[in-house]
Amino acid sequence: MRAILLGAPGAGKGTQAEDIKQYYNCAHISTGDMLRVNIKAGTELGKKAKAFMDSGGLVPDDVIIGMIEERLEAPDCANGFLLDGCPRTVPQAEALLELLDKMNCPLDVVFLFEVDDEIVVSRLTNRRTCDKCGKITNLLYHHGENCDCGGILQQRDDDKEEVIRKRLAVYHTQTAPLIDWYERKGILRRLDGKRDRSAIFDDIKVMFPE
Repeated sequence: MRAILLGAPGAGKGTQAEDIKQYYNCAHISTGDMLRVNIKAGTELGKKAKAFMDSGGLVPDDVIIGMIEERLEAPDCANGFLLDGCPRTVPQAEALLELLDKMNCPLDVVFLFEVDDEIVVSRLTNRRTCDKCGKITNLLYHHGENCDCGGILQQRDDDKEEVIRKRLAVYHTQTAPLIDWYERKGILRRLDGKRDRSAIFDDIKVMFPE
């Protein structure tokens, strides 16, 4: 499977990516995760990206596309990949299409996760990351200030409400046009992101048989 996971921040793309990766034996490529690794390491790319991410803005296209090209050359992408977090604009989608054509690995499907904004705000403002093991936990389902490993649960700067609403505004103005763009190409599949994890994954398996 060569797929894009499309939807607002907090729509459930990362959660479904875990199940898709295991079931279809493909690589999960999260641009957000790759950027955070660079930020933590203090690289020049990380320093450049941090200002955009903390304010809810978008990292420049050339940085993202270059990073994806390097990642797609890894051996674990040979059987397919899930792009999570890219593209986020139509120009980025056009650049990605050019890259995939050059690499001879066309897209199979784009999964759109549809969720109301207020559900997204609730999910993300309650999201916490362990400072010890890096596990992501949600306070809607986990009680207490500590992770199961004993680490402290911390809120990321980009999970604060004012930043989330800015990210949603950016999504609606810059990323949502991709819905029509991919629908015209005939590869968009819509998923109800409010449903539970297993129900959404069952829909994915029906839409894209193994």
